[in-house]
Amino acid sequence: MFVDTAKVMIQAGKGGDGAVSFRHEIYVDKGGPDGGDGGRGGDVIFHATKNVNTLIDFRFKPELKAKPGQNGAKRNRRGRSGEPLVVKVPMGTVVKVDGRILADLTEDDQEVVIAKGGDGGFGNAHFKSSVRQTPRIAELGEAGEAFEAELELKLLADVGLVGFPNAGKSTFLSVVSNATPEIADYAFTTLTPNLGVADIDDGSLLIADIPGLIEGASQGKGLGDAFLRHVERTSVLLHLIDAYSNDVAKDYATIRHELADYSQDLAERPEVVALTKIEGLDQDIVTMQLDAAKEAAGHDNILAISSPAGQGVKDLLRLLRTKVQAVRQAELDAAANKDEDGLTRIELTTEQQSKAWTVDKLEDGSFAVKGPRIEKFARRTDFEGGYQNVNRLRDIMKKMGIAHELRRRGAEGDSIIRIGRSEFTFVEQ
Repeated sequence: MFVDTAKVMIQAGKGGDGAVSFRHEIYVDKGGPDGGDGGRGGDVIFHATKNVNTLIDFRFKPELKAKPGQNGAKRNRRGRSGEPLVVKVPMGTVVKVDGRILADLTEDDQEVVIAKGGDGGFGNAHFKSSVRQTPRIAELGEAGEAFEAELELKLLADVGLVGFPNAGKSTFLSVVSNATPEIADYAFTTLTPNLGVADIDDGSLLIADIPGLIEGASQGKGLGDAFLRHVERTSVLLHLIDAYSNDVAKDYATIRHELADYSQDLAERPEVVALTKIEGLDQDIVTMQLDAAKEAAGHDNILAISSPAGQGVKDLLRLLRTKVQAVRQAELDAAANKDEDGLTRIELTTEQQSKAWTVDKLEDGSFAVKGPRIEKFARRTDFEGGYQNVNRLRDIMKKMGIAHELRRRGAEGDSIIRIGRSEFTFVEQ
């Protein structure tokens, strides 16, 4: 069964908690803290492979969870890191979160970390110093990233077949390749995309056939709107038109309009047009239909073929291969024109460019502190593990300048400070 969309819950592993421990051995006086750090939580990694061609497995397993890290232990033993969860997905899989593209896996064996595991918390051995020789401080492990993701499969092919239902797309694919699509003399025979490899001369073409389009397909009519994504990645479009059509120009214009409505980039893709099913037509009729198609298309990349008879098929494949090679070369030239050092330029986000933290006074008189670093420290603070843990967080706020800003805003000893989901008083009570 072919499935090209799915929704999954992704949960990276939680980091292990740090340990509070002190050495207690014979003949070792005041052995000191020896609590180990927690292990890191496992990542969720997507691995693209050519051996998978559908997202159906995610319909039956909609939750992907990596292993958590283990807690630290005495004798400075660090907890074991959680094993990453490696998930195999088809090449061409796009991962989206709230409509934003998180990853686009287009190459075989490409791997992307989709969700990062949480860091392990420090054990009390980490906090020993000359002035703090018996720290009872240990951090909690951070939660791993968790979110619902939308998976979308876009087939990767050299040539994408487009046209009205029953225009001869599946017949063409079955003749030129090893694909075996369902073929019948009625519309919408093809209900799922098909891929086939067509050999021509000393090369080959990967061709994708999608369900036929009708007027309004880009707006949800018929079947094609659900599968237009599969020709988004193709280098060249092969537009097939039934030579028996009463109005070739209108058929051509209708499909072009649907392509443009779906994606302007798709409408600008290099195109070859072929009139199909010419085996039963007189040559003068074929010529008339070709002339009409050329006038509508505005170019001469138009041929007439008969797939069952093999008439014009090789010439069509050679033309398609020439077009695909030109597109591939243009892509290589564009890649060669990158920055001389080959580095990808990453602009700082608005959050990164802004202040590292902010303080806001709320209506109930409490104060909200926000910022990636201070929120991370708060998440790792064990508020139930003793006053030393909270005092450490207060010390961090002092070093970062947050305490000074809180005082300037009117915070006093018993003022409530909120950082993420945590709250505590400004000064120890």
